Amino acid sequence: MRVRRTAAVLVSTGAVIVSGAVTAVPAQAATTPSISAKGGFVMNSATGKTLFTKAADTRGLTASTTKIMTAKVVLSQSNLNLDTKVTIRKEVSDYIVSKGASSANLIVGDKVTVRQLLYGMMLKSGCDAAMALADKFGTGSTVNARVKSFIGKMNTMAKSLGMTNTKFDSFDGISNGSNYSTPRDLTKLARSTMTSTTFKSVVKTTSYTAKTITKTGSTRTMAAWKNTNTLLGWNGTLGVKTGSGAEAKYCLVFAATRNGESVMGTVLTAPSEAKRTEDVKKLITYGYAEIG
Repeated sequence: MRVRRTAAVLVSTGAVIVSGAVTAVPAQAATTPSISAKGGFVMNSATGKTLFTKAADTRGLTASTTKIMTAKVVLSQSNLNLDTKVTIRKEVSDYIVSKGASSANLIVGDKVTVRQLLYGMMLKSGCDAAMALADKFGTGSTVNARVKSFIGKMNTMAKSLGMTNTKFDSFDGISNGSNYSTPRDLTKLARSTMTSTTFKSVVKTTSYTAKTITKTGSTRTMAAWKNTNTLLGWNGTLGVKTGSGAEAKYCLVFAATRNGESVMGTVLTAPSEAKRTEDVKKLITYGYAEIG
């Protein structure tokens, strides 16, 4: 008598045939990446689920990623008119010179719209644009008072977003001794701010040319502001903000969407720009794999 035995056969497609039935082999989990940055965090931006952490709640300098909060406060103003014109004050120019700060090359006396200032701040990382916004949307009788008031609004907003390990003492990330956040907190901020269609449009733009009004009423065409985020477009990357400084090293708050999967995260204190890019690419790839 001949006995027929049925064996399980593993086929190259990753399926197992058992007694004529086909079942799928579970996908192998993605290997958790190693990053050079001191801190990192990634979430599924659709659900808020944590996908990766490395010193995610350890405080660090935020450099120009601070400007995300500056934009958040501006965009949260009631009855905001993005076409409102702001005159660039001499104090703004003086600040840039005294700090040796990154600049959108705004010219004293020019009238620049709030929308244009957001582009100058988020693409070119202009501290002049950030100060002009802080001056415009703070309250007080002097520039210093208005700027201080605006920074207060930034801290109030941080509390409302549950950013428990964050404090701002500047509008642009040039710390006055007490400006810090964490990868988790900055990602929370990005997730909230990216719900603004205006903000989302700004940060995914690679280049923007502003036409401002001079004090004589003529039109000035500014040199194009190029986005400092060179990852834009890579694997669905659509933002958010770079940061760098002597102590802060290299930081990036990022967001990416591909095939309906969305990730968002932050790296703080990467040793170089190249390492920062490498870290973020690893984390975006890993985030997609974890969601998928």
